[in-house]
Order: sequence, then C-alpha cells, then structure tokens
Amino acid sequence: MNTSPLSAEEFSGSVLAVPPLARRADLSLDAGQNRTLIRHIEAGGVRTLLYGGNANFYHASVHEYGELLAMLADSAAPATRVIPAIGPDFGKMMDQARVLRGTGYRTAMVLPMQGFTTPEGLVEGISRVVDFLGMPVTLYLKDEASISVEALGRLVDDGRVLVVKYAVVRNDPADDAYLQALMARITPARIVSGMGERPTLVHLAKFGLASFTTGSGCIAPAPCQRLFHALKAGDLDTAQPIYDRFMPLETLRDSISLIRVLHDAVTLSGLADMGPHLPLLSASPQARHAEIRAAASDLLAYNHGFAGTA
Repeated sequence: MNTSPLSAEEFSGSVLAVPPLARRADLSLDAGQNRTLIRHIEAGGVRTLLYGGNANFYHASVHEYGELLAMLADSAAPATRVIPAIGPDFGKMMDQARVLRGTGYRTAMVLPMQGFTTPEGLVEGISRVVDFLGMPVTLYLKDEASISVEALGRLVDDGRVLVVKYAVVRNDPADDAYLQALMARITPARIVSGMGERPTLVHLAKFGLASFTTGSGCIAPAPCQRLFHALKAGDLDTAQPIYDRFMPLETLRDSISLIRVLHDAVTLSGLADMGPHLPLLSASPQARHAEIRAAASDLLAYNHGFAGTA
C-alpha cells in the first residue's frame, strides 16, 4: 500500500475503483479472494482503491475494523493508494478513528449519514474527527442539503477536507447549480465524480472534475482507465464507445441496487468469489442473475480484449 504523503493532485491521476468486499460463508473476511480482485484492478492500471459503499462498510463491525485495515494494506501493491471509509454516524467514526490513527493510511472517506444531522453538526463532527486523526478526510456528498457550499469551503480551507466525492444525482448532470457553485468555491481539482460512469461525459469532459469513482471498472479496469484519460483530454470520439460498453451493467445496478449487483457481478463473472452479502443487505434477485452474469461476463471479456490490444 502507498503510504507516501497525499495531495489533492494525486486524485487527477487515476480513476478510483470502489470494489466490493469478499467474505466467507461465516461472514469473516476472505483475504485470498479480496487479493485476487485487487490484483485484477491493479493489472488494469488503476492505482486508487476506495472501500466504502460497495464494500458495505456501513454494516462492517468496529470490532473487525483493524483486521480489515491490515488486510487491505497487505493486499495492495506498494504503488496503490487505499482509502477506507469511516462512519456514517459520529460515534462509529470516532471509534474507527482510534483504530485508523497511526496505521499509515493518509485519508479516510466519511460515509454519508441519512437523517439525524444538521449542517452545523456535520461540520463540527468532521472537525473533531480530523483533529483526532491528524489527517484530512474525503467527504462523500449525496445531498446538497447536508452542508452549504461555504461551510464545505471552510473545511477545505482549513485542511480538514481533502477532496469531495460528489454523488448528488440529477436528471441532467449538466444542469447542477450546486456542483457549479462548489467548483467555483473549492475548484474542480478537489471534486471527484462519485456516481460511476454514467455522468462522466459531463463531469470530466465538460466540468473538468479531477476523476471519477467506478464499480464496474473493478471488472474492466483497463478500458475504464482509458475512458478516464480520454475524458481528461476531452476526446469524446475515443471515450464514447468505451463509455457505451459500461452502460448495460451500470443500468442493471441503477435499476436493482448499485451495491448488491456489483458484488454479485464480480462473482457471477468468475473473476473472484465475493461470497455472501453482509447483512443488512442481501443478494440481488435470483431471477435477475442471468442478466447480471451476461453483462458482467461481457465487460470482463471486453477488459481482456482491451488489455491485450492496448
């Protein structure tokens, strides 16, 4: 795992893979299968791994957090940056911060808390966690009501928030006054598009955001990284056909469940066995498994062909 000092500029160098997390039948961590998936992602040129929603950190126990951090650090290559999630509630964040402090990780992503928060309380909570950790956090933003642009800007100015994972869904991603205000306040270089491939044609090629997070790119990292570079260069002729290959699996994820479908897609493609879902989540509907397998297998084959000709 890369433990060198981290700056916001690093986020402009790679997509951020957001993998699922493999577990055995007894729900214990499966280091071997997780390593298999990580090696596949790294072979595609991706050098940042973000373990958050797709890994179901929402329901991960604080008791196993230390083991989880150690496993991920040991599994990643020396050049690979790993970002674990904390939260979503303040108590869990602080408990995890006690485990995380001093481990060599350079940032952690704050999971979004739905309800029982105020914008002022969020600012205070992040400030307390960061001051205890001694390192900045990455803020996962799913709702513009959670925090004002100016309050978030102050957290960035103070060095408490390094980058924002922006995941506020719009019918038209080009029509987003909140994002544009955020870009003006903290610059696009500190914002990562946080909703997979679907909004990237706008978020990267038009708005110039630093990068994007990808779940489907865990299956097809080589074309995903090529999509990233094409979008950063504004080369839509190259980007569009690659983008189109990701849409079938992304559409299934949108229509069923982003987390559950990706977890099952990795297993059904034969890439790695992710095992059971950690409660309180469950598997994708059995009746949809054939569709998921077909889309995931097609994407994996695309990755193999792409890597062979790149």
